[in-house]
Amino acid sequence: MSKRILVVEDDMTLGAVLKERLLTDYSVDWVSTRKEALEKISATAYDLLILDVGLPDGSGFDIAKSLSGPIKPSFLFLTAQGDAETRLAGYEIGAEEFIPKPFHLKELLIRVQHVLKAHVASQKIELPNCSIDLQGFAVHHKSGNIEYPPVKDMMILKLLVEQAGRVVSRDEIINRIWGENKDLSPRSIDNAIARLRSVLADQDETMIRSVRGVGYQWGFQNGGSNE
Repeated sequence: MSKRILVVEDDMTLGAVLKERLLTDYSVDWVSTRKEALEKISATAYDLLILDVGLPDGSGFDIAKSLSGPIKPSFLFLTAQGDAETRLAGYEIGAEEFIPKPFHLKELLIRVQHVLKAHVASQKIELPNCSIDLQGFAVHHKSGNIEYPPVKDMMILKLLVEQAGRVVSRDEIINRIWGENKDLSPRSIDNAIARLRSVLADQDETMIRSVRGVGYQWGFQNGGSNE
């Protein structure tokens, strides 16, 4: 699966260049406002956000502060403000990188690679009975056994974890994983959830909650831990 990146940059020339270059290796969306960014983030699971600090309707800092859930996308900041106070504020929020403008495009691409490698290594969720490797699509049981559920099942689980805090409908799951033109029965999603609950020993449905008539929600209260 190609890594997904959201570029939030209101400089039209720079935004277009970043999108064009990143598209060589990644799946890329580009928006120019805080409002558009929040809408994209609420609807799409990104691996990395490239955030301009100064936006016409707010700040890249505000976008980063709004991120929630057990697995958050990594993010780095771009800014013309290169002072130490601004950089420190960005790192305190949790930025992986802080890149002052102007910058060399190759340097940015190298930093993006490094951040995404670190993000891959962190996608592990610790549960009472097992741990979930969301990158390797494996479930490691405390007994030492390792299970590899069907890839689509694990993609559903990853989507639910990344969207923790909200209910994801069956139709959204189908559209996000199989594509909008896929003619798939919602019952197929129910069957996938049943298989996942079996693997996770989620008999009481506290990890994957059913919301009658709507869909499913990741419900593990502690959210797991990113290692």
